[in-house]
Amino acid sequence: MQRYEEKKFLIPELKGLSHKQVEEHLKLYAGYVKHVNLIREKIHELEADQEKNAYLISELRRRFSFEFNGMRMHEYYFETFEGGAREIPENTPLKKSLAEKYGNFEAWILHMRAVALTRGIGWAVLYYDPVGKVPHTVWVGDHELGTLAGLPIILALDMWEHAYMVDYTPSEKKEYVNAFFENVNWGMTEKRFKNVQ
Repeated sequence: MQRYEEKKFLIPELKGLSHKQVEEHLKLYAGYVKHVNLIREKIHELEADQEKNAYLISELRRRFSFEFNGMRMHEYYFETFEGGAREIPENTPLKKSLAEKYGNFEAWILHMRAVALTRGIGWAVLYYDPVGKVPHTVWVGDHELGTLAGLPIILALDMWEHAYMVDYTPSEKKEYVNAFFENVNWGMTEKRFKNVQ
């Protein structure tokens, strides 16, 4: 059975996010990878007697989407920091697409920040719908509730407390969101956007 491996990320020093915060967050990501593999192995083992283990198999299949999406969302998140912060150039396809829907890039940033400050645990996610040719900025609860089926992720902002608790308290979430945007490599998001057009 194919196993998923932890990805290694080349993350430089970040503004407003300490090395300790990133290190602890990466450990949590490793846990998702581990549990994806464990669930797959356990389901495979239990399938030897599907009738007897039907309930356990069903519950593990439900849990799988949580662990798998936790793994993938963190990969999108950490990739965003690789190569260091880079501003988004003028007149790029992503910037134009966001301006068409939100008025301008700065208005989208304000919208994304507002989505990120939704109460609860989850993610603020920028998707792109290649069929409708429109971006969508949404809240995803946990890792898997509210995902937009089949849409590629352009940017994922982790809003679980583990993403910022070493550096910020829950009442300082806004400062964490500011720090996230200080460190985005917009070249990475632009590349993702171009790949889905």
